[in-house]
Amino acid sequence: MAKLSKKHKEALSKIQKGKAYSLDEACKLVKEITYTKFNASVDLDVNLGVDPRKSDQMVRGVVALPHGTGKQVRVLVLCTPDKETEATAAGAEYVGLDDYIAKIEAGWTDVDVIICTPSVMAKVGKLGRILGPRGLMPNPKSGTVTLEVGKAVKEVKAGKIDFKVDKTGIVHSSIGKVSFTPEQIKENAIEFLTTLARLKPASAKGTYIQKISLSSTMSPSILIDKTTVPGI
Repeated sequence: MAKLSKKHKEALSKIQKGKAYSLDEACKLVKEITYTKFNASVDLDVNLGVDPRKSDQMVRGVVALPHGTGKQVRVLVLCTPDKETEATAAGAEYVGLDDYIAKIEAGWTDVDVIICTPSVMAKVGKLGRILGPRGLMPNPKSGTVTLEVGKAVKEVKAGKIDFKVDKTGIVHSSIGKVSFTPEQIKENAIEFLTTLARLKPASAKGTYIQKISLSSTMSPSILIDKTTVPGI
């Protein structure tokens, strides 16, 4: 077992074992237990009462966080020449098609989001084995396959994120930075959780949202009392 650092022990001492904290308490506490020298991400982990092996219980969605994610999002737009000006004007770092497809085939994936137009999906689809495992494959359900590339770029830059349940039934997502105020973290968390609650599959039985945990990069997790989250 890895030896706990002094700072990690100090962080653990501030969390009462087995206690479920209110959302307000958790959003304040996550800032207090973070000791990284960099601006750490704030993350939510939500255990869902679904079976991801069943297609009708695969939970996936998009949400626009009120205060964004706090990190710079590097966007690649794969499109035909008539859409390049629109994409560039909206703030995309990389815009093009065949040259970038070749770069990706050679192993380049130094971006956070890839957006494309429907007309180029035949070419982009061939990159699935590279982009899929990295969560970069454009998808109409997440709004990353669209004719309105300028609008899509602006939304992503403003804090729109997509998420999906993993094979263990857990949704993981970054909802901000520890530099955010507790109120900003709380508002982002509520927006994320209420969006997730609306996506409950009709076939899911029993308790849908089973457990909510809040943490930051390298910090212990804080259990949240879900009854203190409005709208779920």
